[in-house]
Amino acid sequence: MTQPKDLEGLLVVSVEQAVAAPYASGRLADAGARVIKVERPEGDFARRYDRYVKGQSAYFIWLNRSKQSIALDLKDAADLALLHRLIAKADVFIQNLAPGAAGRLQIDNRTLRARQPRLITCSISGYGEDGPLARQKAYDLLVQAETGLASINGTAEGSARVGVSVTDIAAGMTAYQAILQALIGRGRTGEGRAIEVSLFHATADWMNVPYLQHRYGGHTPVRCGLAHPTIAPYGAFTCGDGKAVLFSIQNEREWQSLCTHVLGSAELAHDMRFATNPDRVVNRAELEGLIDQAFAAHDRETVIQKLEQAGIAYGRLSSLDDLERHPQLRLMPVATPEGPIELLAPGAVVDGTPLAPAPVPALDEHGSAIRVEFAE
Repeated sequence: MTQPKDLEGLLVVSVEQAVAAPYASGRLADAGARVIKVERPEGDFARRYDRYVKGQSAYFIWLNRSKQSIALDLKDAADLALLHRLIAKADVFIQNLAPGAAGRLQIDNRTLRARQPRLITCSISGYGEDGPLARQKAYDLLVQAETGLASINGTAEGSARVGVSVTDIAAGMTAYQAILQALIGRGRTGEGRAIEVSLFHATADWMNVPYLQHRYGGHTPVRCGLAHPTIAPYGAFTCGDGKAVLFSIQNEREWQSLCTHVLGSAELAHDMRFATNPDRVVNRAELEGLIDQAFAAHDRETVIQKLEQAGIAYGRLSSLDDLERHPQLRLMPVATPEGPIELLAPGAVVDGTPLAPAPVPALDEHGSAIRVEFAE
C-alpha cells in the first residue's frame, strides 16, 4: 500500500529554481500530479548549492523527487515555443522567474489566463506583483530581515537567521495551499485561477502575533533565545548533568502541577509573583532561578520523569545526531542520479500508508521524450 495519488492525471508545468516554487510543485508531485520541471540549460541553480548528498545538493534532492526534468533555453525561439505548448496542455503552471521575466516571455498570469480560462497559474515572487519593491530581488535571509522575523529571532546579544529556509518554505506552502483550493474551485466552476504568492507576504502572515502585540498592545517581543517571549516558564533549562531540557507551561493547572511534582514546592504555586502567566513573565528572572536550582539536583532523565509524571510537555535539546537516532523519526527511500538515499518523510500520513516517491531527476533526463511528446 502507498499513499493515494489524488492528483493523478493532472499536468503541472513549473519554470522553477531554488526553493519556493520547487517546494509547491514537489508537494503536487507527491500527490500524484505529473510535474514537468523546466530548468535552465545549466540547470536549477539549487543543484549547485552544496555537494553533501553523494556529491549532490541537499536542497535539490529534498525538493525535486517525482518530477520530470527538461532543460530549455527560453531565449531560444524554438524552446520558448515548446514551453508554450507544454503550458497549453497543463492544468497548473508555476513560475518563480526574476521580476518582469514572465511578462517578457508571455507566460505571466494575465496573459496565460486570458488564453486558457481553465488554467491555474501561480506566480511566486519576492515582494509581490505590485508596490514599490515589486522588482526587488529577494532571497530567504533577506526576507527574514525585511519582514522583521530576524528582529524577534536570536538572543539579547543580536538577531539570528532561522536555521532553515523558512521564508521560501512559507511561500511554497502558501502556493501549494492556494493551488489546491484553486483545483477545488475549478472542479465546481470550470474556471482556473491566477495566484500570486510572495516570500514577503507569506512570511509577514506568520508574523501576525508579534505584529498585533506591537501595534495594539504596545509590546515589542524581545529576542530571548530558547525562551518564549510572552509565556513563562517556557524554554530550555540545564539539569545537573549539564544536559538541557525544554518544557512549557500553558495554563494554571500545569503551573500548579509543576510546582508540586517537579519543583517540590506546592506553596510556590500561590506565590503572587507567579500567580498568572503575565506575572511570571514580569518576574521571569526570579522564576528561572528557582527552576535552575531545582533542576541542578537531578540529571536530565530524572527531570524528564518528573515532568512526565506531572503531565508537563517537554522536549530534549537534540543535535542532528540525536535527530538521526530519534525513535519517532520516519524515513523514506528515494532514488537519485548518484544512488539511493533516505529522506525525512513528509509530516502527513494518509490512510496509514507511506509515501513512495519516484526518483529525483538528472538535468534534462526527460528532455528528449518530452520534446517528442509535445512536438508541433
